[in-house]
Amino acid sequence: MSKLYVFGIGGTGARVIRSLTMLLASGVECNMDIVPIFIDPDSAANSLTKAVETIDKYVAIHKKLNFDNNKENKFFKTKIVDNIINRYVVQLQNTNDKRFREYISIDSMDNINQALIRMLFSNDNLNSGMEVGFEGNPNMGSIVLNQLKRTEGFKQFVTNFTQGDKIFIISSIFGGTGASGFPLLLKILRSGDGNMANSNILKQSTIGAISVLPYFSVEPKDDSPIDGSTFVSKTKAALSYYHRNIIANNEINYLYYIADKVRSNYKNNKGGNEQKNAAHLIELLSALAVIDFANNGNPPDNGQRNTTIKEYGLVDPQNLEYGPNVVTFNELGNRTKNQIKNPLIQFLLMNKYLKKYVQDGTVSNDPSWNRNYEFEKNNFFTSDFYYDVVTMLDWYIEWLQELSDNSRSFSPFELGDTGDRIFSIVKGISPKKPGFLGIGKDNYELFTSKLNGYDRKDQNNELESLFMELFYNTTKSLIKEKGL
Repeated sequence: MSKLYVFGIGGTGARVIRSLTMLLASGVECNMDIVPIFIDPDSAANSLTKAVETIDKYVAIHKKLNFDNNKENKFFKTKIVDNIINRYVVQLQNTNDKRFREYISIDSMDNINQALIRMLFSNDNLNSGMEVGFEGNPNMGSIVLNQLKRTEGFKQFVTNFTQGDKIFIISSIFGGTGASGFPLLLKILRSGDGNMANSNILKQSTIGAISVLPYFSVEPKDDSPIDGSTFVSKTKAALSYYHRNIIANNEINYLYYIADKVRSNYKNNKGGNEQKNAAHLIELLSALAVIDFANNGNPPDNGQRNTTIKEYGLVDPQNLEYGPNVVTFNELGNRTKNQIKNPLIQFLLMNKYLKKYVQDGTVSNDPSWNRNYEFEKNNFFTSDFYYDVVTMLDWYIEWLQELSDNSRSFSPFELGDTGDRIFSIVKGISPKKPGFLGIGKDNYELFTSKLNGYDRKDQNNELESLFMELFYNTTKSLIKEKGL
């Protein structure tokens, strides 16, 4: 299958790829293999660490599943390629424990060049360390990121890139790393540099990108170089540059834009593990742009490159049922709702059932689905695979909770305790009553009954694939029966 190389630049890029991984884990369909590539000098960034850990867990699960013989399961179906770039991160050189002035060797320049540099960069810029990124300064980022094509990770990317592969770039436009990294990376890809492997294929490749406009701000802080009040002015300047140098020249095939007037106010931390921005609706929607490009971003028929601009809008965002800043499935367009609603519900139902009935390697009441498949008998519930699955499900709940707690909030589910009413989890939807006149099995009893009655499609599959098939198809059937 063709590959989509997804470049996540800076913190926003990492958080979008984390959301992308969660969507793929739940079964949202993507028609290409995904190759994540992170570009961020802040190697200790909390967002980057979370994204890499999530991908690692996803890859470990996917590798144990057989999708050639098993057409029923879509959980973790999309392949995430993990053997091209070490730990998925392009390692930049000479950015740790070094100030910007040392990186550009200003002290060894003659007086004329020193004077020019001091016109372009403030003393704060020159004395800034780079271990946590460029602190909202794209002028610094554009200098440091020029080394990109000389890095080992980038060389591995261009060597493995083949005809039919595509590229997608995720970046914010109002910071330092993303705002400088996107146009620079695009310039390198379109350069046709003969010294670069596969340069002509890259030059002619189909490239998409999402430019994330301001969707959060940061608290004022006297000793911080990051100032949320400058985000809009930086955005305007960058948009003007993009229009003149990218769109007007048709340098890119698809360019997605997204923003929000309702903005979270995060703590003002430079970076590293202290910068713990929670998952955000804008990042989830940006992840859907990646999937849209993978599924629909085709090269032009006539060979002429023209830039297609795409944006995203909610349905009546000023009249939200659960409050002015709370988005549920009802505020998403029909296409988006049809794409993500069922997968997200299915993954949540699976989490709730396993949390209730599987403890310490044992299934409560030993239902027939457990006996028929001989899961417990074969120590399945104490295996590394099962541990990875429940860990990923736990992280999925954390991700949903972060989305729900943020502003603007994406809160389609009742994530609190709903007791035995497992199907009362989707806001705005009352589950259908069971049977004639509401008489019959319901809630967890119905869930167990459906698991017990599932008709096993492939007798030869491994337990891992049988387990995921069982829960995927059962949750799919339950959603239909309960009208969720």
